[in-house]
Amino acid sequence: MIYEMKQKLFLFLLISLIFIINYSIIDSFLVKSFEEDYEIGIVERVIDGDTVVVNGTSVRLLGINCPERGEEFYVEAKEFLEDLVLSEEVKVYFGKDKFDKYKRKLGYVFLDNKNVNLELVSEGYANPYFPSGKDKFYESFFYAWDECLNSNVNLCEKSKEYCVQVIDWNYEEDYVLLENTCSYSVDLEDWNIKDEGRKKYVFGEFILGDFENIKITNEDFNETYVWTNSGDSIFLRDGQNKLAFFDNY
Repeated sequence: MIYEMKQKLFLFLLISLIFIINYSIIDSFLVKSFEEDYEIGIVERVIDGDTVVVNGTSVRLLGINCPERGEEFYVEAKEFLEDLVLSEEVKVYFGKDKFDKYKRKLGYVFLDNKNVNLELVSEGYANPYFPSGKDKFYESFFYAWDECLNSNVNLCEKSKEYCVQVIDWNYEEDYVLLENTCSYSVDLEDWNIKDEGRKKYVFGEFILGDFENIKITNEDFNETYVWTNSGDSIFLRDGQNKLAFFDNY
């Protein structure tokens, strides 16, 4: 009787161990598969600096935002991407959301183990952009942006106008306060304030007097909100589109 009970206990433990091992293997495989959800294909077309066509489907590059048509560096960003990936075989790694509202695929494009999205940031043709929250690439993209700022090229080129300062940026209450810290007036026409994405406020004819300030809110943007709770950035650019101020959280 005792012998039979020992046999049954041994058999139970053995079956349990096999199940646990197999479950661990299956679970690891599913996690690995999810993290490595990708497809390989030829880049058939470059639509703009952050959108390509692979295997007949539009792919919006994750982690970046490039200038829109008509904006400075739109053409340069598109041409840079064309030179890099057009007609090349790439691997597209998908994010946690595979499609956007326009039915485009969302992914990080790799060419010969090089993150193409990251290259656009490094060269100053795109700024980091993470509307769905921070992912495993977030830190590397902002490190690349910092390096770009140090290089002072393209979208990272700094303004020579030092009088206009951001003295308060409250992203929770959606406003930014600018002040002219000099003893003479500054023309703010065509200056703009922007988030990581497409929300943008452009100054019309406006002179900011010496030691005066101006508050810009989400209502000036004609938006219900400007900066997201999951993390965002602010870009202040002068009338020549040079970067006067940048910060992020």
